[in-house]
Amino acid sequence: MGKVYFIDVTNRDGVQTARLSLSKLQKTMINMYLNEFGVYQSEFGFPTTTHETNYLRANLELAAKGVLKPIRLSGWIRATTEDVERTFEMVPEIEYLNLSLSTSEQMIQGKFKGRKSRVDLVEQMVESVKKAKSLGAKAIGVNAEDASRTDVAFLIDFAREARDAGADRFRYCDTLGYDDPFSIYETIGKIVSETSMPVEIHCHGDLGMAVANSLAGAKAAVDAGSDAYINTTVNGIGERAGNADLVSCVLSLIKSKGFAGKYELGRPLEISKAYKLAKYTSFAFGVPIPLNQPGVGENAFAHASGIHADGVLKDPENYELYAYEELGRGEPELVETGRMICSGEYSGISGFSHIMGKMEVSFANASQARKILELVRYANVEAQTPLTEDELLFIAKYPEIAKRLLTLTPLE
Repeated sequence: MGKVYFIDVTNRDGVQTARLSLSKLQKTMINMYLNEFGVYQSEFGFPTTTHETNYLRANLELAAKGVLKPIRLSGWIRATTEDVERTFEMVPEIEYLNLSLSTSEQMIQGKFKGRKSRVDLVEQMVESVKKAKSLGAKAIGVNAEDASRTDVAFLIDFAREARDAGADRFRYCDTLGYDDPFSIYETIGKIVSETSMPVEIHCHGDLGMAVANSLAGAKAAVDAGSDAYINTTVNGIGERAGNADLVSCVLSLIKSKGFAGKYELGRPLEISKAYKLAKYTSFAFGVPIPLNQPGVGENAFAHASGIHADGVLKDPENYELYAYEELGRGEPELVETGRMICSGEYSGISGFSHIMGKMEVSFANASQARKILELVRYANVEAQTPLTEDELLFIAKYPEIAKRLLTLTPLE
């Protein structure tokens, strides 16, 4: 029986959201928190994009040092041999890739304007996979963009040819949120039965069914005898109406009536890290967590109705499906209302030493303190917000990595 894994795409699909962005340090912190949470793989960025290069290589260095382990770091590129070659020129250490190509008739006519046939698409994907393998890719996922509007017979052929070329997984993209739990279960089941290929389920929320569709797709893959890889973003942040929310998918898999105890996780999850991860991502994006967000929303464990309050006080299980402590909630949060010294792009050594001293961080000498302060200033310039305690500690612990994250090298 197959297992269920989680691949988070916040640092790729999430940052493509209109009007939202993350600094490279913030993307790195999200990778750190995803690793703590137990996510199998982070799709951490775009290896053919020049402003990502230092960030990607810095995170791969953290992985080599054992800091970002065991999480895998995968890049997303177009399925072209040119993109594959450019990837390994710019980020030679990269080992995991997802190669993406649109497959639906809508895209063939509306995007490619009829210049590519289905035969062309298969040939392009096969060439790209072979090139990536030849250059050292250890694992490759092939993405069928707009798969939910693609003929199933063609998807099967597309996946089978990619598999034979050396691809490890097939990513089924419900790019426009067109599927429902019944249609995606049927389609994924057919694909796995015909190809015996592990499937990634990548769902969007245009109709509000991203989480339900992700679970249904994963169920189909496992029921058909394959591993399933659910694609998520933290807090569901993504293009248009968003992606499948990580915490909601995890809770659904381990707590819901039809899944709890019946489907095995491929990697243990530390759901006690959920609240910390959701809160930091909300802060970094500047997007509040919805009041009613499962597990991590402000009202997820709030009760006002007399009947509900009475019931939950007698036994929390009367009106709570899971305990807030499981998600890392319940600790008091202190809010400073008096004097506060913050990090900033114009911080001085005295204020900075005060901030770090409160976190019990000391420096060997004044020169070291000034070096870390300079990095903190640049991090504030990039993020345009005071740094969190974890961000400050990261910079102090890994100053050379932080320097690479904060260095942008424009094209000449």
